[in-house]
Amino acid sequence: MAVRFYYASGSPYAWRVWLALERKGIPYHRKILSFDAGDLKTAEYGALNPRRRAPVLVDDDFVLTESGAIVEYIEDRWPNGPALFASEPRKRAIQRRMVREADHYLADIGTRFATTPSEETGNNLRQELALWEGAATGDYLTGDLSAVDLTVYPLMALFERIASRRPDFARSDFIGPRLSAWIGRMHALPIVQHTWPPHWKEAALA
Repeated sequence: MAVRFYYASGSPYAWRVWLALERKGIPYHRKILSFDAGDLKTAEYGALNPRRRAPVLVDDDFVLTESGAIVEYIEDRWPNGPALFASEPRKRAIQRRMVREADHYLADIGTRFATTPSEETGNNLRQELALWEGAATGDYLTGDLSAVDLTVYPLMALFERIASRRPDFARSDFIGPRLSAWIGRMHALPIVQHTWPPHWKEAALA
């Protein structure tokens, strides 16, 4: 199998790429990395990604890092099948903008609130999620299921998983009804169920 996908369970960035591969129906070999075992610190992995982060995609002899770039490569490399981005240039530009907004704002604010909660980070998160609530006007964030949904959902799922362990967290205080309905639709998708982080499944059974 020519495509190898280096994946770390629970990483929303690696999960995004896994979802994209499944959505496009591309055959691949998934190589699971363990943070605890030090897999990202090995010389072999360092040769693939000197930054020692996941994910990495290897297509024959071509190696690509950074999840956003990988998803765009998947769309360009395998144009057949369900599209990850719109064909119309302006709509595609908006989708790419939203992907970058998720990476630069939602990921940062969500992580700060989940790890070091405060009134300020809570208010920042409410403001950020209100913007995404405004975007959730249809079944998916930009109309059809796209790279935007595959980017935002893993971030939201990780945020909810971390925040739900806090006794002071009230989901409805942060996530509006439209965004909540979108989360439910995403969670029910077969590609999401199939790619649910393996160690999250184990934790659910514990």
